[in-house]
Amino acid sequence: MDSIIQIIYDRRAVRKYKSRPVEKSLIEQLVDTGRMAPSGMNLQPWKFYVVTESNLIKQMDEQIKVVVADIYKMPEMVEFLKKPNSIFHGAPVVVFITAPKVNEWAALDIGMCAQNMMLAAKASGLDTCPVGLGKFIERTSLYSQLGVPATDHVLVSLTVGYGDEQPPVHERKKDNVFYIREGVTARVGHQ
Repeated sequence: MDSIIQIIYDRRAVRKYKSRPVEKSLIEQLVDTGRMAPSGMNLQPWKFYVVTESNLIKQMDEQIKVVVADIYKMPEMVEFLKKPNSIFHGAPVVVFITAPKVNEWAALDIGMCAQNMMLAAKASGLDTCPVGLGKFIERTSLYSQLGVPATDHVLVSLTVGYGDEQPPVHERKKDNVFYIREGVTARVGHQ
């Protein structure tokens, strides 16, 4: 149990990767851990579209930047998008996780699936970053290369690789737990 808890505390969103490729067996293992996530009514709504070709990842990164720049015009986003590889961070692997559009609970299932994969990656010596902006691949000319059926949509993408940075731990909020008893709400540490 201690090792699982330690992996949870050690996992970080990594945005700088070594160029070292990830072994296919490790990618398959990560996908398998995603498949082990719980899902509503055991529907297992996920599908995994794995991209390992660096040139294609770079092209996807650039096309998504154009889409995102057109949608989000705030100064912080404009600055963010100026950085090279700002979407997929130069990772050697990007996994797009999809679900059926008609499954209103799929986002919860996909979140648990992605978390399984990120924790398993950390336990295997890999690093990851969940990339919400990856969903905008659907608005690019490269989307058809994934082969996602029209009934499904991308909910999240994960970058995977051997990290080339060690991000610091961000402070966590501690005033967000409420114990409920007999109609009384009490904050942790407060009575």
